[in-house]
Amino acid sequence: MSDVASNGAAHDIWDTLRRSTQSRIGLGRSGDALPTTRVLEFGTAHAAARDAVHTPLDARALAGRIDGLGLGTPLLVTSRAGDRSEYLRRPDLGRAPADGALDVLSDSNADIGIVLADGLSPRALDDHGVQLLQALHQRLRGYSIAPLVIATQARVALGDHIGAALGVDTVLVLIGERPGLSVADSVGIYLTHNPMVGCTDAQRNCVSNIHPPEGLGYDQAAQVVAALVAGAREIGRSGVDLKDMTGAGNQIEGAGPALPT
Repeated sequence: MSDVASNGAAHDIWDTLRRSTQSRIGLGRSGDALPTTRVLEFGTAHAAARDAVHTPLDARALAGRIDGLGLGTPLLVTSRAGDRSEYLRRPDLGRAPADGALDVLSDSNADIGIVLADGLSPRALDDHGVQLLQALHQRLRGYSIAPLVIATQARVALGDHIGAALGVDTVLVLIGERPGLSVADSVGIYLTHNPMVGCTDAQRNCVSNIHPPEGLGYDQAAQVVAALVAGAREIGRSGVDLKDMTGAGNQIEGAGPALPT
């Protein structure tokens, strides 16, 4: 086979593989370096990831969008981190509420509390938070829901403080996940049953990679969460003893074509 034919065949194989993943594969070469196109793509992805981390969430605008859907006006809570810079440098401050921040909350005696947290990608929450919230409300119709909360400069553990203040059985934290070079707008949902200050990660369950169409879809994620909520209520705890048996988390929207065998 000639070099031209060989290169063409390799190019076709990589094209097929690329349609099945967001990972950077088969980048090619230009002399001893990467092709200019690939270098520019990398720079663009890196810039998008940085923007996703550093751009603050417009919490009031998000609250207005949620209120417009008839889901109630979310309460606004912030962590002890004063700004994005401090939030990134001091993760511990993002896990605790600012002084007086929880004064807007009261014991709801509800089954579930939902916290929309900016996390490491406020953009992800802005892009997907409302649609994901709608899907959760549909799947959790049989439960009482506490007033919604939007938390800024927030880490996952801030949800423990909020859940305890709301007096809920289970708290769900919808949070922007750390951006990567393939995805900058992914949301994760952390479930903690019987939330209290000092819970460890082993006491939580996480449904991650929510960013349709490439990642998990809204309804698929909500289906998994609903099953986990039911399971947590049945066994009285969440975390390592609670497993997702739905299989919905393995179904990714917009999957690439089947590869030739």
